[in-house]
Amino acid sequence: MEQFLSWLTALVAVLVPGFGAAPVPSWNGYVEADYVYVAAAAPGVLETVAVGAGEAVAAGDLLFVLKQDQQLALLRAAEARVLVAAANAQNLSTGSRSEEVDVIRASLGKAEADLVLARTTLGRSEKLAAEGLTPTARLDQDRAMLHSAEAQVAQLKAQLAVAELPARDPLQLAAEAGLAAARADADKARADLADRTVTAPLAAQVERVFYRPGEMASAGVPVLSLLPAGALKVKFYVAEADRPGLALGSAMGVTCDGCAAGLVARLTWLAAEPQFTPPIIYSRDERTRLTFLAEATLEGGGGGVRPGQPVTVVRAP
Repeated sequence: MEQFLSWLTALVAVLVPGFGAAPVPSWNGYVEADYVYVAAAAPGVLETVAVGAGEAVAAGDLLFVLKQDQQLALLRAAEARVLVAAANAQNLSTGSRSEEVDVIRASLGKAEADLVLARTTLGRSEKLAAEGLTPTARLDQDRAMLHSAEAQVAQLKAQLAVAELPARDPLQLAAEAGLAAARADADKARADLADRTVTAPLAAQVERVFYRPGEMASAGVPVLSLLPAGALKVKFYVAEADRPGLALGSAMGVTCDGCAAGLVARLTWLAAEPQFTPPIIYSRDERTRLTFLAEATLEGGGGGVRPGQPVTVVRAP
């Protein structure tokens, strides 16, 4: 009797629409990936590509290297300019070199000795002139020698004071600014050189390599693409009648041909506008034709599902 009732219920459900339990709504879609595209910051010829498609990389692993001969030369030139600017600034901040100061001091010592001699000679000449034993011309000559010795000592003292002083403020400021500019140029040259070596920004699997060694890679154009963990998502289209029952964060069951059982995705986005709309007013009869794009991120690594895989999505119990 129970078998007959079950058979009768199934027959009525087929012949009479709406009779019996409502089927679980399901939606068709496909798997997509949020790839990380890795490009060089500046154009250049690829010297080395260290990875291949399908390889796993950790954050910081080497991906590729661009030729860097020009950047190395620019760095050496920038570092040389830093040395020149530093020497110039040091020279202006300390005044003359110690050897030059020593020469002036030695000359000053000789001039002071000459001054002592000139004073002694003039004193002797003045005594002789008072006794009428030396001509007036000789006395005048000794006085001139004393004045010359005094002037020589004064001049060398002034030169020594100038040699021991640092440069004037404007010149010193200009030298320090030149040194700062040279260091900035060197920092930029180092950064440009570092940009020629590109490493993985995160742990991922290499999906595709678009260039080979020897080819020219443009700035900002991806050399390869990475597929990080948790980057797989399901895109599917929800009917207008099913949309109100979905909310962000809802768990969705995912099935596909050859996929592992128990795949779960979390609803992360639901379009506010329909994807396909008839060019007519949304009447009660016509609005069933509306579909809304939804996205759900696959959990647990995706169970081996690959991008492009067609899938069926249902609400998870």
